[in-house]
Amino acid sequence: LAMSPAALLRALPLAALLLLSPARAARQARRPNVVLILTDDQDVCLGGMTPLKKTNALIAQMGITFVNAYVPSALCCPSRASILTGKYPHNHHVVNNTLEGNCSSKLWQKIQEPYTFPALLKAMCGYQTFFAGKYLNEYGAEDAGGVGHVPPGWSFWYALEKNSKYYNYTLSVNGKARRHGENYSVDYLTDVLANMSLDFLEYKSNFEPFFMMIATPAPHSPWTPAPQYTKSFQNVSAPRNSNFNIHGKNKHWLIRQAKTPMTNSSIQFLDDAYRKRWQTLLSVDDLIEKLVKKLEVNGELDNTYIFYTSDNGFHTGQFSLPIDKRQLYEFDIKVPLLVRGPGIKPNQTNKMLVANIDLGPTILDIAGYDLNKTQMDGMSLLPLLRGEKNVTWRSDFLVEYQGEGYNGSDPTCPGLGPGVTHCFPDCVCEDSYNNTYACVRTLSAAWDLQYCEFDDREVFVEVYNLTADPHQINNIAKTIDQEILEKMNYRLMMLQSCSGATCRTPGVFDPGYRFDPRLMFSNHGLRARRFSAQFL
Repeated sequence: LAMSPAALLRALPLAALLLLSPARAARQARRPNVVLILTDDQDVCLGGMTPLKKTNALIAQMGITFVNAYVPSALCCPSRASILTGKYPHNHHVVNNTLEGNCSSKLWQKIQEPYTFPALLKAMCGYQTFFAGKYLNEYGAEDAGGVGHVPPGWSFWYALEKNSKYYNYTLSVNGKARRHGENYSVDYLTDVLANMSLDFLEYKSNFEPFFMMIATPAPHSPWTPAPQYTKSFQNVSAPRNSNFNIHGKNKHWLIRQAKTPMTNSSIQFLDDAYRKRWQTLLSVDDLIEKLVKKLEVNGELDNTYIFYTSDNGFHTGQFSLPIDKRQLYEFDIKVPLLVRGPGIKPNQTNKMLVANIDLGPTILDIAGYDLNKTQMDGMSLLPLLRGEKNVTWRSDFLVEYQGEGYNGSDPTCPGLGPGVTHCFPDCVCEDSYNNTYACVRTLSAAWDLQYCEFDDREVFVEVYNLTADPHQINNIAKTIDQEILEKMNYRLMMLQSCSGATCRTPGVFDPGYRFDPRLMFSNHGLRARRFSAQFL
């Protein structure tokens, strides 16, 4: 029989007392604790943080908000793999949400999991580690060890089998399956995660620093709110901003195929989804409040860093795409990132360009681990959190995605033929095999630019000047200066083949940037297509 979280955790202090010398215990106790809250599909561009009043008061107002925080791939599994490894997708090789795309596959377990930042925290830094919630979309698959597989690096493991649900799910409780039903008081997943987290804080060892990762289902579909919140936000609808329900002219064919204007039924569907997403987030807000209060009661709040972020953004009607993520635009790749903790001044806003590949290096840096011993692509945010002056920082980063599609026709839209997927509602497809792209997202003193190339027959290019066009309506690929295009193409090739420190070299508009046009025409041609070979 699986022990309860409380029973498992009560056993820890005695073991810790036996294993830790008083000197080591005192040394360990001084090191900061870290909590990472990861939501699922929460946007920041379309008001995704609005419902979270308590979170804003308890984390943002007590710390720092990064207003330019991004993910290198706008999809759950590749993005979560980037958080865990500190690497771009071309280096961790998780390209989509399938086992075939390396999502929680045997290969991932063998090559990447032993070197995730939680594994290093536990093995090398002496942290007790706690995970609760959604891990990777294919976690628990029978072909990859089932729920009996507990990744290295976790002292306490309460992981959801497969993808986000709110009821009727299975958890791996330290490798043992525990089935949950549909009774709100004992089964609603966001609340279950909150209770497990409070149990951990109640019964954990007081002789080791701790790391907690709490990964909520909200606001991912099926958007099931807690019963007390089903009437909330009745008058809320999706934002009607300037790229809502318009034709995505001069964009990749997948955007151009969307039906414009959207049908009334599609608009009603996305408005309902938007409202329910907000409703599910109210339970996350409650979780944050309970967690912070417990840390305060324990006397541990002042020595604990709390990070709040999402695995990707989301869209609801932008360019007439009803609902999903996976696209290269700001609404899908930009995410919330709030941090409070020791040495962080309250009510700060930071405009530096940061990415979720920075979370692992940051947390290891907080723990005192030598980042030169890792192969991570990201940078530690600790100098920014501490408010250090004259910090040398990146001006660009890489976005990359490998599209998915059915080998046959999408069963919901057989007339569309093979190669597409997620064609709902109204047979508007959100993904396809050739929705495969890579981008350089640049944010410097002079430029706010996005340059993207598609791996398709059109060799399609999209370029946006976000200073003049923040909603990315006008693709300027055919009108921007040719020299900038060439430099961005070269920079993209460099980033697509980067690893570790080479991912942090100066960007196109940095003083230290060096550009040799002769390299453009070496073995690759003007636009090197290297997606397939590099991803897997």
